[in-house]
Amino acid sequence: RTFQAIRIWVNQELDGLETALEVICRRLRGGARVVIITFHSLEDRIVKHTLRALARGQEAIVRVLTKHPLVADLDERDRNPRARSAKLRAAERIA
Repeated sequence: RTFQAIRIWVNQELDGLETALEVICRRLRGGARVVIITFHSLEDRIVKHTLRALARGQEAIVRVLTKHPLVADLDERDRNPRARSAKLRAAERIA
């Protein structure tokens, strides 16, 4: 965890995530889907809030397909311990 936090800080990995996700969603054609897998709670929080913001109000450009993130089941976590932190979220571009 400590190494991961240092890596995120040194590489400024979270700085462009919100912007990149917004740009990606705006460039999608109607009906296209974007799927994001996060491995850290801060990443997941940014993705969740960005998708919700893009799906809100008259200006909505996406429909969030995953109310709650999809996570690995117990069998997958037993076979692949790294999968325990993975969360998948998806959204669909609306016309």
